[in-house]
Amino acid sequence: MKKGKLYLIPAPLGETNAAHTVPPYVVSILQELNVLIAERAKTARYFIKILCPGKSLDITIHELNEHTPPADVQHFLEAAIRGQDIGLMSEAGAPGVADPGATVVWMAHQQGIEVVPLVGPSAILLALMASGMNGQSFCFHGYLSPKRPDLEKDLKRLENLAIRLDQTQIFIETPYRNGSMIETALRVLTPSTRLCIAADLTLATEWVRTATIQQWRAMELPALHKRPVVFLLYIV
Repeated sequence: MKKGKLYLIPAPLGETNAAHTVPPYVVSILQELNVLIAERAKTARYFIKILCPGKSLDITIHELNEHTPPADVQHFLEAAIRGQDIGLMSEAGAPGVADPGATVVWMAHQQGIEVVPLVGPSAILLALMASGMNGQSFCFHGYLSPKRPDLEKDLKRLENLAIRLDQTQIFIETPYRNGSMIETALRVLTPSTRLCIAADLTLATEWVRTATIQQWRAMELPALHKRPVVFLLYIV
């Protein structure tokens, strides 16, 4: 029996403009899928309702997150093994990138299931594109330490990596800690270091700005509390 495919379906980065950031061909594929893997079923159904208004929400959605037992993940691929196409949808952005979906993708490869990545929004790449920083060499670090002394060390470590490797350093923060992140960065980083703050990408409230630490210290900072932000560091 021919196996089904695993489609990697990018999800909008927010509620506004959702229908305009996912290409039509992705929507047409999503329209035909009745088995999905997603971090949260509620969020997946919400975006399906926006992207495919006429599609029935009476579909199978397997939840994959930090609480999912590894033994359950293999079960998620059974429909594809039986010949049915299935989808992996991120909570926001590209599946498998800053997203737990990589586990499913690896298992799909091991099972001989064709993996099909689809075009859509990725906050990391959009931020890098808009930053004016080195797009030939970059590294995404995910979340840094939430503890102030360790955060200071993390930021200095990334600054040193940017210098040593001539590489853009990319990271994110829990939205309610954005203010603390920026305050710490402005205090501990070198004045000539470039910092990009990319907030609410693809949304109506999108805001992106790159400046040196010295320049940031002299300007009024944006209100970023509870807004999704990507941070980037680079030194010339």
